[in-house]
Amino acid sequence: MNKPIRTMAMFCMLLFLGLLANVTYLQYVAAGDLNDASKHPENRRVIEAAFSRERGAILVGRNAIAESKESDDKYDFQRTYSNPFMYAHVTGWFSFYSQSGIENTQNSVLSGDDSRLFVSRLVDLVNNASPKGGTVELTLDPDAQKAAFDGLFQNPELGNDVQGAVVALEPSTGKILAMVSAPTFNPNKLASHDLESVEVEDKKLNDRADEPKLNRAISTTLPPGSTFKLVTAAAALETGDYDADSMVPGGPSYRLPGTNTSIGNGGRACGTDKISMTQALEQSCNTTFLALANELGQDKLRRQAEAFGFNDTSLEDLKGQAQSVFPTEEISDDFLAKSGIGQQDVRATPLQMAMVVSGIVNDGVVMRPYLVDEVRSPDLDVLDKTSTEELSEAVGSDSANELRKMMVAVVENGTAGVAAIPDAEVGAKTGTAENCSACNDYAWFVSYAKKDGKDVAVAVMLQKVQLSNAEIAGGKLAGPIAKSVMEAVID
Repeated sequence: MNKPIRTMAMFCMLLFLGLLANVTYLQYVAAGDLNDASKHPENRRVIEAAFSRERGAILVGRNAIAESKESDDKYDFQRTYSNPFMYAHVTGWFSFYSQSGIENTQNSVLSGDDSRLFVSRLVDLVNNASPKGGTVELTLDPDAQKAAFDGLFQNPELGNDVQGAVVALEPSTGKILAMVSAPTFNPNKLASHDLESVEVEDKKLNDRADEPKLNRAISTTLPPGSTFKLVTAAAALETGDYDADSMVPGGPSYRLPGTNTSIGNGGRACGTDKISMTQALEQSCNTTFLALANELGQDKLRRQAEAFGFNDTSLEDLKGQAQSVFPTEEISDDFLAKSGIGQQDVRATPLQMAMVVSGIVNDGVVMRPYLVDEVRSPDLDVLDKTSTEELSEAVGSDSANELRKMMVAVVENGTAGVAAIPDAEVGAKTGTAENCSACNDYAWFVSYAKKDGKDVAVAVMLQKVQLSNAEIAGGKLAGPIAKSVMEAVID
């Protein structure tokens, strides 16, 4: 064989090896990524195949809140949502263009592509049947979810344009029992096979100033106001120098260090000098917790906040959780004082404040919150069940017990009497966080209830209501919502 022929043969062999390597890469290494429609929206073949597939159901209890039904068009199956407005921010939507919520994070299960469904896919292949998706069962309590939804949307006092959220947790496990955000939307309109109408609806939702697609339960951080006094009280108790009966600074006002600004208590009974810590929480005395914040210092307050989950994220079943924030960079003493009452640079989601209460109820241990309880095959065989996970020990059991005693006193003698439930142990903390002078104040209410071995922790946040700031108060507006959710769980 002469040299030109050998050269050409070598060249052809190299081309063949290159082609073989490229095919191997595309078919095996990159196949998953190339088939991911979210990364390659131009791959319409994959999108149409996924859109036409019979997806598994999303269940709350035994009821499907999202399922696929046969359609009479080229896409074969129509994704439908029962009670769409109530569950919109949890289920999300599955459309030709995008997915969100559980439809997104559990897509591999619902579409049937998850490795845990290999046997089901193999059986479908042998039987020449179209693959079916697995089923996802959520932790939500339908009664608690309805109570939260009705509390936000069926209360004429809040108005038709209310913005807010409700979260309820099972303290011992971290199960999310209720999650509702206002305003809401109809995911059925985004899942329609009329793709032109889907684009119109999506643009309309995206253009709205009140952001109806935003899940305020996990994605909106606002000053938590006086509900954050639970964290400040926890930090004080953890020093070992305080208990519920300890005497702490009271008085009618507190001058912020380094300023001429004084903050009062809004006329509440906070004594003239020293009062008990229980009375300070009962009456939500700003003077007490402003002073305690400066006494404790920023590092102790930050560590305590982070022990409850601030400056981190914990929910893995939904995308978009925002970090609740306690300042990590050094701040001035006047800013530190205001941080102790949940103002200034402190920000929290409703989920985060529910986690604070859950930790207190669960003897100081904060559990990771979760929404997906079980994953099942198309034949409803259980393939996976979520295991509970401890996130942190936020406070010792003694401190948790003292905090519960004080929260019960807030209901029995203080600002949260609206939350009382007969024959149940109920503790709570109210909060009203100031915004700009021309803006709505934020109303907060966090609480827990225990009865007959059942317990629940709830956080309610009202970002915008139709009332004037003089009429906005956490106990008055958010308290009844929290009470109805607690009753739905424990009764």
